[in-house]
Amino acid sequence: MSKMKKRIAIQGAEGSNHHKVARDFYGEDVSLKECLSFDVLVDSLLDTTCDKGIMAIENTIAGSIIPNYALIDANNLHISGEEYLNIHHHLMALPGQQISEIKEVCSHPMALLQCKEFFKKYPHIKLVEDVDTAEVAKRIAKDQLKGVAAIAPKLAAEIFGLEVIEDEIQTMKENATRFVIVQTQQPNNGIDQIDKASFKFQLDHKRGSLAAILNVLSDCKMNLTKIQSLPVIETPWKYSFFVDVTFEDYNDYKKASAILGIMAEEFKVLGAYKNGRK
Repeated sequence: MSKMKKRIAIQGAEGSNHHKVARDFYGEDVSLKECLSFDVLVDSLLDTTCDKGIMAIENTIAGSIIPNYALIDANNLHISGEEYLNIHHHLMALPGQQISEIKEVCSHPMALLQCKEFFKKYPHIKLVEDVDTAEVAKRIAKDQLKGVAAIAPKLAAEIFGLEVIEDEIQTMKENATRFVIVQTQQPNNGIDQIDKASFKFQLDHKRGSLAAILNVLSDCKMNLTKIQSLPVIETPWKYSFFVDVTFEDYNDYKKASAILGIMAEEFKVLGAYKNGRK
């Protein structure tokens, strides 16, 4: 009996950075579901169409993708892994064209923003916001659109038979995005593989409450790598905190989570997994 392929939901199209992360994590022998929004991605996990989803969560330039924190929390998803991907933006079009022949460049608003300086040299090019980087590359190939270019990863050029006109057109060369692997089931990561965790909790609005939590993390030898606050919609001036910690000893993590479970309101472990930056 043949082994079932893993069903992975990605935001965006084949050839996107989300696709690259899926390939890095699970190899090429996966069944991809392309989702044009993160809401659709989450729905595909909740209705069991897909086993796992790849979700961008923060970028070194743009910062946290706050709605995705809320999606993970509200839908009780579990983070089972992460990957940090250096983002490279390439200008691509149908083969045989020069940049002088390109009249329009379509891409995701974030990609356009990250390449703004490059296009100042080419005022004849109209920049058009679109839903996804790789989706544009796919459309150019499918409809044989001349005079139109996409900003997308090189993977998209390979898949759709486009030619890279200009390499590395992003303004900031050190640009990385953190992606998390999410699923509805509790992950079964081995203790020897776990050295990072993501927590969510709420606190009373009183002096020193956050400092007390941070002291616990420090006392339990947790290294705080991220803290993000989100307003609690139904309670004005109350906040949820999303925290990432790294650690060397799994027992220190268990101790910290036990204490935080007592001290904080609505304490939840969003995931315990392997640090993607090692």
